[in-house]
Amino acid sequence: MVRSGQRVPLLGARAAAAMAGFVEPGQEAGAVLVQVQDDLHKFKVKNTNLKGNVKAVDISNLKTGIERTELGLRKHAENYLHDINRQALTISSTDNKEVHSKEPPKWGLHFGASQKQLVLPRVPVEPVTVQAYSKSALRVSQSSQQQLEMDMKIMLDPQNISNTAVLKQQNYETRLPLITKKKSAPMCSQKIGKGHTVSNLWGLPASHHMGSPLPLLEEDRTKGILSLTELRLIPPAAKITLQTPPVVSKAAPFHEFHKQHKKSAVEISSRVDLENTDTITFPNSKEAIYGKYSSSKGNIAPLPSSSSTVSARKSKPAWTYPAQQLESDLQIPSQTQPPQMSPCQSLQDLCFDCDIAVYHGTIDQKAPGFLAFKQHYCLSWKSIVFFLEHTEKLLKDYAVPLATINCKKLAEVASDFELNENPTKSDILTVIKNQSTVEKILNRPGQRYKGQGGTEMAATKIQTTWRCYQARKACVRFRQQQWASGVIAISWLLHNHMARVKKTLKESRQRHLENFYIRAKHLAANWNRIRTSRRTIIHIPSLGYSQCIREHIPGLALQQNMQMGRLCDILDANVDVIYICPLHLSEELLQYYNKLLGLQAAVRSGKPEDMGDLQDRFKILTPEAINSFPKHHMCLATQLKYSPKTIKRIKILIQSKDAYIIGGVPHKDDLAVADMLNVPILGSVPEVAHLYSTKSGSKRIFTSACVPTPPGESDIYNNEQMISALSQLILDNMEVRRWLFKVNDEFGGNGTAYCDIILHLKCYHWVQKERQRYSPEIWSKKWAHEPALVKISQELPGLLAQHVQPVNEKRFPTWEKFLQTFLSQGGVIEAFPLSENVTNLTVDMLIEPTGKIKIVSSGDQLHADGPLRSSGTTIPQCSVDPAVLNSLCLKIGETCKSKGVLGYFSVDFVTFIHPQTMEQQVWATDLDLCYSDQLALTQLMLYMTDGNLDCRSSRFEVSLGSNKMKSQRIQHEERKTPSPVSNRCAVASSQLRHSSLSVIYYNVLLQMCKARGVGFDLQEKQGTVFILYEDQQRYRLGMITIGEDLQGVLMTFARNLFIIHQEISAPNMQGETNFKMAIQDIEAILGITAENKLKLEEERPLKADALKE
Repeated sequence: MVRSGQRVPLLGARAAAAMAGFVEPGQEAGAVLVQVQDDLHKFKVKNTNLKGNVKAVDISNLKTGIERTELGLRKHAENYLHDINRQALTISSTDNKEVHSKEPPKWGLHFGASQKQLVLPRVPVEPVTVQAYSKSALRVSQSSQQQLEMDMKIMLDPQNISNTAVLKQQNYETRLPLITKKKSAPMCSQKIGKGHTVSNLWGLPASHHMGSPLPLLEEDRTKGILSLTELRLIPPAAKITLQTPPVVSKAAPFHEFHKQHKKSAVEISSRVDLENTDTITFPNSKEAIYGKYSSSKGNIAPLPSSSSTVSARKSKPAWTYPAQQLESDLQIPSQTQPPQMSPCQSLQDLCFDCDIAVYHGTIDQKAPGFLAFKQHYCLSWKSIVFFLEHTEKLLKDYAVPLATINCKKLAEVASDFELNENPTKSDILTVIKNQSTVEKILNRPGQRYKGQGGTEMAATKIQTTWRCYQARKACVRFRQQQWASGVIAISWLLHNHMARVKKTLKESRQRHLENFYIRAKHLAANWNRIRTSRRTIIHIPSLGYSQCIREHIPGLALQQNMQMGRLCDILDANVDVIYICPLHLSEELLQYYNKLLGLQAAVRSGKPEDMGDLQDRFKILTPEAINSFPKHHMCLATQLKYSPKTIKRIKILIQSKDAYIIGGVPHKDDLAVADMLNVPILGSVPEVAHLYSTKSGSKRIFTSACVPTPPGESDIYNNEQMISALSQLILDNMEVRRWLFKVNDEFGGNGTAYCDIILHLKCYHWVQKERQRYSPEIWSKKWAHEPALVKISQELPGLLAQHVQPVNEKRFPTWEKFLQTFLSQGGVIEAFPLSENVTNLTVDMLIEPTGKIKIVSSGDQLHADGPLRSSGTTIPQCSVDPAVLNSLCLKIGETCKSKGVLGYFSVDFVTFIHPQTMEQQVWATDLDLCYSDQLALTQLMLYMTDGNLDCRSSRFEVSLGSNKMKSQRIQHEERKTPSPVSNRCAVASSQLRHSSLSVIYYNVLLQMCKARGVGFDLQEKQGTVFILYEDQQRYRLGMITIGEDLQGVLMTFARNLFIIHQEISAPNMQGETNFKMAIQDIEAILGITAENKLKLEEERPLKADALKE
């Protein structure tokens, strides 16, 4: 058993030696203090164990001595550490002899200290050169050792008088070992590893922390820094440095890939003179640990390993000087002096710029460079390891033979990732130095199956692809079925919805029709009262054709506004007019019609000053829906139906008044508007009107009325029927040269085509010979026609394709297009009159609600757009005997009445002199169950003349007033006798067009016409009146010329056209117009009129002679 008393002298001796500043040779002051503290601790433990066994020793006194010794040691240790940390050190000049003195010191510190050496604070300093001495160990000179020993004694016992005297010497300075420069050795191809060597962050190393005043046991060290701080074994403000035991001071060689090991070009000699020291330079450039140093950096020896660096730093004296002093005094032995930095910073930069090689997806985790990198980034190592694991997996999976990872980028990128977030391929590629090469390998097709688990992955891929194909096929089939079911469901829903809408619309239209019949009966019952009492007429000039026809009508709105003469119904003092206009009229046009209609009183008196204001008698309303449906080709009735504001205003205007509607071409929406306004319609049911307004329907009416019609065939709907019917018509009417083809639903000659078949039929002469072979009785039999029918039928298709000429070439440029429309809508084939001089005439009729049939207008047609299109009329007609014409019209009227036709309608006739019989022929050719343009012009003509048109006698008469002032007696006598009556004729047209009219305003046009003598004489009730339709495009207008006789009126009308054309056209810009054709047609009519006058003059003497005889 060891006695405690034997231990006390040893403790006292060591403590006294430490406090006095003397230590045994080869030991450091810090090591001595540590040893003393360990001995005290062990002695305390043993003392505690001996309390029950040793009786001779006074335990309390011994304990007191130990505590005093501990307090003293603690105090001196703290003073020692405080002085080392606070003392400002200086470096003496290089010429001081004490620095190079070879005299051995009285006391010294061994630089190869043990693990329990005193560790100074880590101060960042600039890269320095560490002197290398002989025997591969760093030693200081004898003079430097003496200086260090003296500094140690002074620091351990600064109150000693002898130590104070030494400090007061003038030449006393604290010196560092002399740093000399050695010639740089050639660059070594070795790679240097660097980094921290901390194995466990939470466990302290074996050496003490510089701020710890007491020794630490092994069990205290393993508890961690936080535990020691809480136990106040480590001061809170202490700077903690974690270090491991030193390693051999030798550079760790790392060889290049595919190269053999080469020895370093610079070897540290085993014996070096103290005077001539070799230097090891820390590189300043940021070079990678696994790469070669750039040749531009100079020939610098390889950097020692991290353990070598720590060992070299520990081989210095146990105390160091402040970093500020070192930065100002040390010089970098290099030709190009880079920015100065401390060794710690240089090492840190090297750690940031190092590279890690990955062979076949594996990182050598025992490589010094990797360990140094791991040591440096120990605090964030978990995220780096996480990132590296994914990197290794990716490189293994794709069998990448070599990849170089940039540690600096790796640390930056890894710090941004969380552990639950896996890095992507692009993220991994950003940290790879040879990124382009690796990326090519990764993108190589099939590369994934060459790496780790490639076979399994290939099998998985094959299975996945097959399953994906099966699933895709099933999904596509399912989606097709789903789509089909969706289409079926939607179609069914739409069908049901459409059926409900159709049912609702059908019920609504049926209700409108029933109400129409109810109101029509009421109108018929009260017509005699209504037509003689105060009433309001609502004019809706709508063209209610089918949608396909309205789409092909150019300027539909303008075409519907060509019946402005309807306003002239206010000629009857009991009538107010509401005119629904399909266009917005400007104030200029409204003012024009206000003045025109205000001439009624002036016309009756013959004095212009009697002109009045009749704005309260007529209203021109424009539906607001025309702006909402500008391109839908709606008829005016439909637009009015969707114009609630206009409907409301009409209701206000007709409130508590008798009113009825006069429409245009009937449409189902006319019934809807009538139902909304609760007024009757003076017109036919739309279905009846459309049925009998077609070319085939009119043929049925004429056939039922037993009126003469051209030879022809109706209701043709296929090509075979057309060829067969036309062949038979040709055989039955060999004298007919031209045949007409008319589409059922077209109007105004737009759906008409003609062909002079006889001129182009090659078998015509053969057919004539065949006809002459048979007698008339035999030729009338069908079997005799069969050979001729076959020949004609074979020749007709080609003949028609080459020689048929449509009237409207813009709509039907070829026979094929016309034939397609002809067969789709149906049509008729009829013969053109045999004579070259043909006159077409139109008769307007009215079937009143009571059933009375009246002829309200008649006129001969003008053809400014070709022989088959009407452009105007001469009123009254004078080409057919009125009695014959009235008879035909009454027959047609009775038939229409029997078919349910009501209101206004017009019948077209054609008359000519038959070349064989020389008798006048009259054929009924067309029937339009609507209000015509001719009737509107007739209304304006009667309004401007206050005359009377007797269609039964075809006379138009006006009463003339006296021009001179007469006495009251004479005027009274004239009242007893009727005013003198004069006959008048009129030429009217609503289809005049000239493109140059758009460049001139209407007021300018009227002024020019007035200057050229074109106007209306109120007293004579003759002259010219213009009808203006719109003021936007202004390329169309209407004109009525009234005169005493037909020849004079025609000449005046032609002269007016010539004047207007001359005023608005330049010689080189004639414009597009139909004025010229109208003038030519009028000239032809005038020629016929002159011939007829000559014939009449020749016939009169013959008739007189016959009467005398």
